[in-house]
Amino acid sequence: MQGRLSVWLIKHGLVHRSLGFDYQGIETLQIKPEDWQSIAVILYVYGYNYLRSQCAYDVAPGGLLASVYHLTRIEYGIDQPEEVCIKVFLPRKNPRIPSVFWIWKSADFQERESYDMLGISYDNHPRLKRILMPESWIGWPLRKDYIAPNFYEIQDAH
Repeated sequence: MQGRLSVWLIKHGLVHRSLGFDYQGIETLQIKPEDWQSIAVILYVYGYNYLRSQCAYDVAPGGLLASVYHLTRIEYGIDQPEEVCIKVFLPRKNPRIPSVFWIWKSADFQERESYDMLGISYDNHPRLKRILMPESWIGWPLRKDYIAPNFYEIQDAH
């Protein structure tokens, strides 16, 4: 089943994949990394003027990484603003995606956190550096295949 935004994107020849709706009825779309920057600009112009959140997660050990964007159309006099969730899946090896900082300034710290925890590089981000971990930290702590340095699990502790 496709939502309003998916139908509009199809009508205008914009490539995407509908992932259905979440439990709140918010439409979820998958966008290819190479199409993300142009579709992000189109969504902003279409009225999605507020980036409510950006996050990232590790889909499966050794599998893809995902960068997720929750966008909202903020309009005067509207009690229930239209929302959409965009997911961009990235390869684990050298995950790169265009930054949307230049479209939605609120992406600044959120993209930095996704970089710091999962190693997703956001191209053209003005300050892409670690935000939570020290600069000397090795690896990406939220990846499912991450092994903490100098971690020794205690076996059979009583």
